[in-house]
Amino acid sequence: MTTTESATYAIIGAGLAGASAAWRLAQTGADVIVLERDVPASALGSSHGSARIFRYAYPDPFYVDLVVQAKRGWDELEAASGERLITSSGSLDFGVVRDPHGLARALESEGVAHELLTAAEARSRWPQLDFDSDVLWHPGAGVLDAEGTVEAMLHLAEAAGARVRTGWAAASVRHASTGYLVTSETGETVHVAQVIVAAGGWLPALLSGLDLPSGFVDALPQFEVRQENAFHFPYRDAADAGEAAADAATSWPTFIYKGEEIQTYSLPGGRDAGFRGQKIAEYNGGRVIPSAFAQDGLIDPANRTRVTGFVERFAPGMVPESYAETTCLFTNVPRDDMIIDRGEGITIVSPCSGQGAKFAPLLGELVLDLVAGSERATDRFRAAGQRFAGVS
Repeated sequence: MTTTESATYAIIGAGLAGASAAWRLAQTGADVIVLERDVPASALGSSHGSARIFRYAYPDPFYVDLVVQAKRGWDELEAASGERLITSSGSLDFGVVRDPHGLARALESEGVAHELLTAAEARSRWPQLDFDSDVLWHPGAGVLDAEGTVEAMLHLAEAAGARVRTGWAAASVRHASTGYLVTSETGETVHVAQVIVAAGGWLPALLSGLDLPSGFVDALPQFEVRQENAFHFPYRDAADAGEAAADAATSWPTFIYKGEEIQTYSLPGGRDAGFRGQKIAEYNGGRVIPSAFAQDGLIDPANRTRVTGFVERFAPGMVPESYAETTCLFTNVPRDDMIIDRGEGITIVSPCSGQGAKFAPLLGELVLDLVAGSERATDRFRAAGQRFAGVS
């Protein structure tokens, strides 16, 4: 039997973006329903686990300022939820492609504390790592708890009146006599005035089921979904694991390395792998898949070999044998910008290219401004017909 509910806003997806939109919309007193195909912060999506990087370092001052804005939201969220969601670590950026000096100029322009070090100076301060270029250090970075953040935002949203439906897999969004009818894969329906689609890696498969204006569809960028591989390597010093588990700050920094042969990111692994080591992944090192439906959770052995080689070369403080491995989803667009744009009453939210987590509390603010008629989100994050090289 078909079950119909109604609301002003339906949010498809209960990851970081969807939960943030639910929180910010519910704060205004709006009637909100969240439709999640699995469970919030599902292990099959991009918002699971306790270990994501919070950082300020971007080559573009626009994004540095955006992180500054987001940090105010993090402070608000932690105060409102009573939960510590960001653990201090500081962050290192190095490698010739990463361009530490360019990053430093961007941080300087926005007044973010940082320090430039030579490779030798960095080695003396962090002997557990090795460096092949000058190094940028910025102490304001940390490790954010993605799953805890989703739970905190949804708890606040529900306290403000939002409803959350789990096991509710949206299949289509069609025009109704007024507003839209969202239909699930099992035939349940929700009638709403507006829809916010925050479906992550499921977005490419869902697009054909959305009643979007044709011009808007033509302007959407190409979405590329990757099944990334992440590896946890144990610390050689067991004390590092103990400190990471117990303290408000980690003993290891997060770091991003971009060289000519490999690009990686790393952070303390948190409870995802028992606080025993460092999480490392090759940026965009996983295979391209059509959508989240095609993920198989299998680790790529060649990717493991490349990342282990990186550990052997640059991380003497880790044992180069992974003790835990997992896959996760990255949804990319060609320019690496986030997509937050609206076609009539349907808003597409895709904080793409592995960068959305740090902006989580701000994403809902941008969605709220957009659905309320503001232009705050649209200029930089508007759909703009981007295509990857070689794709017409």
